[in-house]
Amino acid sequence: MSGTDWKSFADQLQILKDRGLTVGDDTRAISYLEKIGYYCLSGYWYPFRSPKAQPVGLVFREDHFLPGSTFEDAVALYAFDRKLRLLALDALERIERAIRVDVAHLLGRLDCFAQYDPALLHGNFARRAIPKGYNAGKTEHQLWLDHQDKLIHRSRKQHFVAHNMNKHGRLPIWVAIEIWDFGALSRLFAGMNVKDQDVIAASYGLGTGRELEKWLRSLSYLRNVAAHHSRMWNVNVLELSPVPQFDQNWQSLANARPFMYFCIMRFLLARISPNSSWGERFKALMAEFPEPANKAVTAADFGLVAGWEGWPLWA
Repeated sequence: MSGTDWKSFADQLQILKDRGLTVGDDTRAISYLEKIGYYCLSGYWYPFRSPKAQPVGLVFREDHFLPGSTFEDAVALYAFDRKLRLLALDALERIERAIRVDVAHLLGRLDCFAQYDPALLHGNFARRAIPKGYNAGKTEHQLWLDHQDKLIHRSRKQHFVAHNMNKHGRLPIWVAIEIWDFGALSRLFAGMNVKDQDVIAASYGLGTGRELEKWLRSLSYLRNVAAHHSRMWNVNVLELSPVPQFDQNWQSLANARPFMYFCIMRFLLARISPNSSWGERFKALMAEFPEPANKAVTAADFGLVAGWEGWPLWA
């Protein structure tokens, strides 16, 4: 569909039919176009389009659809993905909350305003100037404080923020954590001293804080995907964590596929909320994966590997 030509919902549906997409119920299909939108749904019928011949490693699609592709298959994939995003948000909220408390409790013991003090953070983060570019001359810590200032300004009318700003002129770290986003949390954790990172990581059964640092960056990326209603089921993860080495089962995982990061969520939740039903709900959702008859999409696109349900992680 042209990006400049206005089309009625009926016209949009006809374009899809003309390109070979089977539609079982026109009235329902138009209702989905009205309520969800053509371009949102286009991300879900994109894998049903015929591949173009391209150099190795590149995949582009023709306008026409693979034989056996249906509008209903695309909608089912959209509905599955919506449930997957909500499940991710459930896990990530708990993980974010727990790590916030860990960071505030550890750094707050050193100084109640620890997040402002470069001496309490890693030198590369707090004292090494960025050599070039738009932010040349600043430190990563200064950029982080700029971001925290924006978050404080956004929350300035909340009573607890206004009270502490009026009283102290800045926020104690155990107050500040309440207005941080996941990005601010993951960036400050990355800027902590290694020994402090290691203490927190050990409480989750990890050998080094460096590993947890990378996990948090990746999870922050997925948090943004979920919060912005973007496709989760086959997202190409750009903030990559290395494949963990502590469990042989994990060696079969692809770190650009989202499933590995759902395994990370499960690993952390087992320590944060050991009685949670999250793992069972995830397995139940995977059992509902809407694999179409023409196999244009499969659970392998999400990163699922054979036998994962039997891993101790998911038992």
